[in-house]
Amino acid sequence: MEPYLSQEELQEALCQRHSPEIQNKLNNARVAVAGLGGLGSNVAFALARIGVGHLHLVDFDRVDISNLNRQQYFIRHLGMYKTDALKEELQQINPYLDIRTDCVRVTEENLTELFRDDEIVCEAFDVPECKAMLVNGILEHFPDKPLVAASGMAGYGGSNEIRTRRVMKNFYLCGDESTEPAYAKGLMAPRVAICAGHEANMIVELIVDRK
Repeated sequence: MEPYLSQEELQEALCQRHSPEIQNKLNNARVAVAGLGGLGSNVAFALARIGVGHLHLVDFDRVDISNLNRQQYFIRHLGMYKTDALKEELQQINPYLDIRTDCVRVTEENLTELFRDDEIVCEAFDVPECKAMLVNGILEHFPDKPLVAASGMAGYGGSNEIRTRRVMKNFYLCGDESTEPAYAKGLMAPRVAICAGHEANMIVELIVDRK
């Protein structure tokens, strides 16, 4: 049987690690993760573990066997919607987080309504056209909303080639910006997780350093 932890106990532990001042900012932050695959599921795990208080998970897909090589899901989740499976896992880390889910495909038509209430948006899609649509939509409709996106993380090796770059005001891009999936160099857990770590770390920096 799993030990029960009160919200106060979890908060005390987080404050001891991060300091009450920083943890208060993390508690109050509202972050959307669009796409819950190799990038998004790892980003969400990192943000949940440090106690980001309000997470908005967006994806329309179900967990498939091909996801298990790099995404934060287990065999028991096969066939489940990723929003439901990931929320279940995050609540095992911290049941007191405010986790909102939208099991929908992001489109140009619903983008503004979906991300209206989020303070920071993390782009974590696989398909380049979907990435471009989300990035362009957020930059157009929410120019003052920080956006963290990713490009280039396939294969293995070249860990230090993955970096975080500020493209323009409120737009940050993580990855090597060139490596695309190819035969024998597909999306693999270690390098994808490195890129996801960059995205999560950039989000934390934006939360903590904001005025």
